[in-house]
Amino acid sequence: MYLLRESSVLLIHKLSGHGAGRINAPGGRLEKDESIYQCAVREVREEVGIGVASLSPAAALRFHDFGNGFSMAGYVFTSRTFEGDAMSSSEADPFWCRLDEIPYDEMWEDDALWLPRVLAGDCIIGDFIFENDRLRSHDTGQVDQSEIQQYFESGSIGT
Repeated sequence: MYLLRESSVLLIHKLSGHGAGRINAPGGRLEKDESIYQCAVREVREEVGIGVASLSPAAALRFHDFGNGFSMAGYVFTSRTFEGDAMSSSEADPFWCRLDEIPYDEMWEDDALWLPRVLAGDCIIGDFIFENDRLRSHDTGQVDQSEIQQYFESGSIGT
């Protein structure tokens, strides 16, 4: 979940779990009987202590790492409507970053390919192929708001 205010975005130094040591945004895995929306709100609250009031679906992404057999779908939201101040947790050390100073060299390789477009207001679908955590190929495309909404409602990123 990318929280935006003025010309800044809330990022985190990921302290534990998948992606530890990298810069990312608050997020995590679905719990049983939880929607993608509920998961996003819960993860932001748990990781940085902020209550999110509204969410905008922004990207539906698939990741495959053939080096280690890892596969996952990721759903990206943005929000400008939230309450509270960002606080550190055992999972994340949050910081506000100017949009023109995002440290892509400290993030996953794919982030530089889709995140600027999402932060500019585009809706993106993407497939990313890794081998041992190194990006090998990708395919991204822009979709309209109704199409991205369908991905989020179905909980599937298609084939």
